[in-house]
This record gives sequence, C-alpha cells and structure tokens, in this order.
Amino acid sequence: MLKYVLTLLYLFTFVWAAAREIKLQSPDGKIEVRIQNEQNLTYSIYIQKTLLLDRSVIDLELDNGTRLSADLSIASVKRNQIRTTITSPVPEKRRIIPDHYTQVEIRFRQPYSLIFRVYDDGVAYRMVTHFPDSIVIKNELALFNFAKAGKAWCPLVKPRQDADQFHTAFEEDYTIKPLDSLATSHLMFTPVLIQAPPKINVLITEADLVDFPGMFLTGTSANSLRSSFAPYPLEEKMVGGEFPQKIVTKRAGYIARTIGTRSLPWRVIALSTDDKSLPSNDMVYRLASPSKVQDLSWIKPGKSTEEWIIGSNLYNVPFKAGINTATYKYYIDFAKRFGFERILLDAGWSDNTDLFQINPEINMEEIASYAKKNSIGLSLWTLASTLDRQLEPALEQFTKWGVDFIMTDFMDRDDQKTVNFHHRIAEACARHKIMLMFHGSFKPAGFNRTWPHALTREGVLGSEYNKWSRRATPTHNVTLPFIRMVSGPMDYEPGLLQNATEASFRPIDQYVMSLGTRCHQMAMFVVYDSPMQFFSGNPSTGMQEPELMELLGSIPTVWDETSILDGKVGEFIITNRKKDNTFYLGAMTNWETRTFSISLDFLGEGEYQLTAAEDGMNADRYAADYKLTTRTVRKGDTLEINLVPGGGFLGKFLKVSN
Repeated sequence: MLKYVLTLLYLFTFVWAAAREIKLQSPDGKIEVRIQNEQNLTYSIYIQKTLLLDRSVIDLELDNGTRLSADLSIASVKRNQIRTTITSPVPEKRRIIPDHYTQVEIRFRQPYSLIFRVYDDGVAYRMVTHFPDSIVIKNELALFNFAKAGKAWCPLVKPRQDADQFHTAFEEDYTIKPLDSLATSHLMFTPVLIQAPPKINVLITEADLVDFPGMFLTGTSANSLRSSFAPYPLEEKMVGGEFPQKIVTKRAGYIARTIGTRSLPWRVIALSTDDKSLPSNDMVYRLASPSKVQDLSWIKPGKSTEEWIIGSNLYNVPFKAGINTATYKYYIDFAKRFGFERILLDAGWSDNTDLFQINPEINMEEIASYAKKNSIGLSLWTLASTLDRQLEPALEQFTKWGVDFIMTDFMDRDDQKTVNFHHRIAEACARHKIMLMFHGSFKPAGFNRTWPHALTREGVLGSEYNKWSRRATPTHNVTLPFIRMVSGPMDYEPGLLQNATEASFRPIDQYVMSLGTRCHQMAMFVVYDSPMQFFSGNPSTGMQEPELMELLGSIPTVWDETSILDGKVGEFIITNRKKDNTFYLGAMTNWETRTFSISLDFLGEGEYQLTAAEDGMNADRYAADYKLTTRTVRKGDTLEINLVPGGGFLGKFLKVSN
C-alpha cells in the first residue's frame, strides 16, 4: 500500500541529436545509468564510479522487420523520484517494503517507450509498445556487456533426448565459469549471478512476466551475456510415462503474439558490493504488478507435511503404510501434534490423468472429515495437463472436500503459452479461494505479488534429488539463497531426518537421507523464503524426537523483517528473521567447518529464551547428531555457533521479560 509519494516531475521535449546521453542516478547516488543512442540503443551502468556494464544493447524486433532501434527520435522524457512503501500480504522477507527509486520514461516518436528505474540495490528497464493492433514479436535483444572479465554462476540447461533445449524443469546446480568462456551453446535459465571486478555482484533476472516467454541467457565468447527466448509453440504432443506432459514438436519463427499496447517484462539487474546483500534483495517483488486478488483473508501461509520424497515409508505404526487412508490420518495426527497447519496428498492419491479416479485405497470423505475435525488443511498434487483439462470441475470437487491448496506439476517450459497457463490457473484458483504452487516450473519473477495465493514455487534443485543423486550438496544449498531465491520464494522441501556425511551418503529410495547434518536441514526453515514450507522428513522419526519437532512446528513461514548477518555465495549464510516480538536465526555452511561469534544486538530490550538446535558433538561423523539447548540471553550478548562440515544451526529467541 502507498504510504506516501514524493514525486519530482518535469517534462521536456527535444530531438535526439541534441542529447545523445541521458543520465539517471540511484537515490543514494552510488549507481548511475547512462542511456545512449548512437548506432544502437544502449545503456551503461556505473557503481561507485566504476564502469560495470558498457553500452549494453536493447532492441525489439517485430515479425514485419520493424525494430525498436531503427531511426529512433525522442518525443518526451519524464523523470520521477519515488519514495513509497509496499505492504506485502504474504511477506516472505518483510512486511513493509521500502520502494525508493529514480525513474526515467523515454517516449519515442516511433510507437515505443523505454522505462529505466534505478534503486540503491539495482537497475531495471522495460520496453512499452504503443501499437493500435496486436503485434507479433520476433525477438527481444537484451545484451549485458561487462566492462571487465568476471566469473559466472551458471544454471546450465541439460538437453533432453525427447524435446528441444527449451524444455527444462529449471532444476540445475550452479557451474562456476569465467564469463568469457561461455559460448552461445551455453544456455542458462535465469537468475544468473556474475561477480565482476572489483568484486561487484550482478544478478540478472526478470520481473512481471506476463503474456511473454521467460528469459534465458547464453554466452557470447566475450564478456557478455545475451538473451534467448523459447519460440512460440505451434504444435505439441503428449509424451507418456508415469507423468505425461506436453512437449513442443513445432515452434514458430517468433517468440510472442500479443496486444499492441502493453508493457514488456522488466529486465532486472540486482547489484551489491557484498554477498550478504543478495538474499534479502526484493527488487523482483517491487517491480511486479500489484495483486489481482481483492479479498486476501482466505490466504493462509504455514507448514505442511509431504510424503512423496520418503515414499510414505512409515514405521512403528499399526497399519500398512502407503498411499491409503490410514497413512494420511497418521500424517494429520503428526501435523496436529506439532503445530503444522496442513498435510499434502502427493502423486498417487488419484489417477495421474484423471482427478476423479481416486485411488481405491483412499477414502477422501473420511480423510477430509478427519482433517476438518482436527483443524488441519488438505492439499492435493495434480498433473498440469490433467488439471488444465479438468480445471473447473476439479476445483469445485476440491472445494467440496475442503481442499484449499493444490500443487500442479510437470510444465517444464516457460514459453508464452506456458507462462499464460500459470496465470490462467492462478486466476481460476483465486475464484475458488484455493492456494497453489507450481512444480516443474520456472522462477516466480514476481508472480507471487500479482497472485498472493501462489505461495511458493519449485524451479529449484531441492530435497527430492536426494532420492537418486548426490547433487543437493551443502555447497549447493548455500548457493541458492544468493541466486535462485532472489527471484522469489522456493519450495525446496527441507527437513529430512535421515542425514549423512559426504562419505556416508547414499541415494536410497524409500530411505532418503540428506547430504549434511540434521541442523543443516532444520536451518533451511529460517534461511529459505517460502510462505508454505513443506516438511519432507519421516514423521515416524519425528514422533521419536518431539522436542525438535515442537521447535520446528513453532517456526513461522512469513516474516516482519529479514536481515542477512553474514554470508558468502556457496560457502555459508547466517539469516536473522523477526515475527512479532520473536527472533529466529538460521545458519548453514558448505563442507567447511566454521565458527561464528554473533552479536545479539538485533534483539530488543529485556530477556529472551533461546531454544537452539545445534550440530552435536559427533555430527561430523554421524550427521543426524544434534543437541537441543535452552538458555537466557539479552541484547548485546555474544552467541557462539560451531558448524561441522555440512552443518547448521536453528535458534528461536522468545521474549520472556522486559
């Protein structure tokens, strides 16, 4: 919500030949953008007077050959300085978001405008078209031309045998490569992080992705990255297997068909001179379109169980565990006991291709009645192609069962048609007051501001990879907050209770362990942004450790404030959150042993009870070893944290006296 707006506005007209460079500075004066028009429309970015991006090209080409950059002349330039705030209804980082920036809007005599915004923590631009009729966009060029060589954290797309390069689950780890070693054959989905000399972090992503394909990047064999977009799908076919999905068999020679007068997505360049500023950067949220949902009272963030990763492999129970009524009632009992708000019925509760063909081992009415009796919410997994085909009758049935949250899965694309699918599903769920998340999907790109009931999203290599690989390493886990998480909340599904060292880990289905310690998994509930957190651990193990589960159950999923006390990409992170008068601390490390002395100056006045889950004495050899401690602390005290390789720390500071 707007609290106040200070707008300094002036409008003037001139010919482009008289002013070939327009300058714009951030509110604090440390970042400067210079927009040029010579042979191409370009811009340069300086941070603290150091040239960072040099004459990076902006262009748009229509299918009739018309280009943005052709013979541009300016009609008007409008400058603004904005100081306002946004109140987030589902605050994954903070409730009150300062939105301070300087803006220039350049209106050309041709039917285009260009808008630049400069914040203290980054730069963004978008193009606006002003055609009376619909247009076909052949391509958009976004060239990010770095002044000096740097290194890049690249989520490189691995080709599929049954589909083209633009089919991906957006679940890759990060390869670190010199920027000038990246060629056009290196396709990366965004965000991509570049560390440029002298140690300036540049994170490239996008925001307000509506009716347009998502942006990939490729290298150029120079110090540049270049945009790439999936062409529009003309023909599709269903491919079989357990989870059928549509793949594109024929693509058009253009990337989008769209209305003629519209704003294109923001191209976002988040900037920082230290690593720890990245995870708390919320530029993407600020740039997204405001909520399309008026009544937000039914949106309820929280924690849920999730059984697919461990295969419902319960033990010490008086029934045969599996996808059946007794198992889900056990999950409801677990959720109720430890303060979780809901459970998820993952894949298998129905036929994957027909949401009305219920698994005969499941009595949905009995489960729904038992959940309602215990005040536990129900969530359901769906296959995207099935949900799309059965959308309205399925949502009506879900409402009858009391289901108020769904997951839909296996899109694995972000072409224009798939992006529009996401918005269509969100609109339908909003009408039925059903929350949702997408799996097998691209990053949120601000979707969660426009559709606040879309609480989280996958597009991340998370816990499920422990079932079949060694890829979800502690190093990967402490890379995610600095890159993927900057583009929006992520459904990692933490909380595995079988844990292993680097030497003892084995990917074993049905007995799924994590790489790293128990407390590394617990810390994720504070470190990772996700207003709906899914606990993937085995409830049977959790039942034997009630004090740890009670601590976990008391951790919120939305926050009044967030700060990163310290961190380094791929090495470690220490996150401090606040909800009401209680503070929470999460720390994670890679495979290095680390010790931290943390000042508790972030606390308010008075005494706090610190309840902490810490790596145990033998956690370096037996990764599930942890200790729970309780002590009284005050503002100004120092907290010593010792992390073993792959270790973590979770702390809750509850105020007990003034």
